[in-house]
Amino acid sequence: MINTTNYTVNLSSYSIGADCYNQIPHAARFLGKKVVVIGGKTALEKAKQAIIDGVKDSDLKILDFIWYGGECTHENSHMLMDIPVVQEADILFAVGGGRAIDTVKYAAHLLDKPLFTFPTVGSNCAAYSAQAIMYYPGGSFRGNFPTKPCNHCFINTAIIADSPEPLFWAGIGDALSKEFEVVFASKYDNLFHTTLMGQQISRVCTDPILNFGKKALEDFRNHENSFELIQVILDIIVSTGLASNLTTTEDGSYYYNSMLAHCVYYGSTVTKKGHNHLHGEVVALGTLVQVAYDGDWDMVKKLMDFNYSLNLPICFDDIEIEEDEFEVMSTKFVNGAAWKHRPACVNKEQFFKIMHEVNVMGRKYKEEHQA
Repeated sequence: MINTTNYTVNLSSYSIGADCYNQIPHAARFLGKKVVVIGGKTALEKAKQAIIDGVKDSDLKILDFIWYGGECTHENSHMLMDIPVVQEADILFAVGGGRAIDTVKYAAHLLDKPLFTFPTVGSNCAAYSAQAIMYYPGGSFRGNFPTKPCNHCFINTAIIADSPEPLFWAGIGDALSKEFEVVFASKYDNLFHTTLMGQQISRVCTDPILNFGKKALEDFRNHENSFELIQVILDIIVSTGLASNLTTTEDGSYYYNSMLAHCVYYGSTVTKKGHNHLHGEVVALGTLVQVAYDGDWDMVKKLMDFNYSLNLPICFDDIEIEEDEFEVMSTKFVNGAAWKHRPACVNKEQFFKIMHEVNVMGRKYKEEHQA
């Protein structure tokens, strides 16, 4: 039962720009002085000196730089929690991509410590969202676990622009799902202030991707810190993260944050080859399925045009999933929050039917455009 009269919403602040790490001391002034920096190996290598420079001449003391463990698992979060220097720290800094940040975020949540996030790739909203997407050791999807959001997010555009292109490319595909999933998931319910805000914020996630996505990807390749690139980075990290935080709740009474597009992704993690593809890459195809399930085939065509222009998937062949694996996929996605909170109009048989129809449409589209 949703309590709409007595609840708390925690929203994160953020800084963006090539020099945004200079704002670390100001953001930390009320939170403590001892810091541990945790992240991926490559991310720490790229961000370490900038973080050191950012806290120089302040009263912040960095106790250590620690690798997060390599996988976003409960086991690694608890491993971090058991490290004495992590227990001693006043603030945890999470540095890297989604899996590194979510691992630290989950640990910070359990330890009830302030968290600053430092995304080094523009691939998802993990640095800004109030949930951790966790996996089992080995890579299969475990579940979405509510967390507190970060206290502050530092989006260093220079570091992100120097990250691997496939991650930013996939981030574009991931962000494009937000409006279609949130609006579909929530449109059958009576919304209140928080969820209505989340729904409306999700609506601003689409246009920047469709309008600026192709130019942003070109500028990313050329290391140009352009207006278009900044708009898309903010869309991927902040807009989608804020929508996420307002459309899900820790007590499980509502969940509108993701729906069928992410069910396609969760299912892909247990297929023979689909698990080798990037999160946002698979979600980009899932968004076509999501929109088709809602019956908007004109929008499916528009999104297919966009995906094809960026070489994002438009059929299941593109992510190496055979239609005879759909049933296997369902063994994973039916246990996720998205499926458990699906609208009454959603059932597995129709979902498979739409997945097949999108696959046929995508194959035909490729035949016509490659002829």
